[in-house]
Amino acid sequence: MKRISTLIVVALLSVLVLAACAPTASTPSSSNTSSTTVEFTGAKLNLNTVTGDELLATIPGFGNRMVREFQEYRPYISIQQFRKEIGKYVDDAQVAEYEKYVYVPIAINDSDSATLQQIPGLDAAESETLIAGRPYASSEAFLTKLTDFISAAELETAKTYLDGNS
Repeated sequence: MKRISTLIVVALLSVLVLAACAPTASTPSSSNTSSTTVEFTGAKLNLNTVTGDELLATIPGFGNRMVREFQEYRPYISIQQFRKEIGKYVDDAQVAEYEKYVYVPIAINDSDSATLQQIPGLDAAESETLIAGRPYASSEAFLTKLTDFISAAELETAKTYLDGNS
């Protein structure tokens, strides 16, 4: 009996030593259980004209149900409208994640501050300054004023956000 006990103890110690020496597998912590966020660097999609196929191909993990929800509330006139309507289906963090891929077209003489802030590099104070300068006679006049606040590269992006009716 003493021999069996000794063998069991030796076997257990061997397992412990092997476990201690083995490489450890990385396991996600409770704060890192969601998928890794990858910064989207492509052109954002116009919420008022994007197709379901474009949404599915661009937004990771996006499904047909959300395609229906995105398209149901068209036309979007402000980013707050988008946040409110889509916020009925997902939490604020997910809405913010979707905003990395889409935009609400900007009406130069009508869009609110938050909608103007979709323009990269534009902050709240600058968007309020742009609003105070209304009305703009043309998109070119708006873009000229916008150059006071953003870089040339950001201006090129801003041009794509204009609604075309300005």
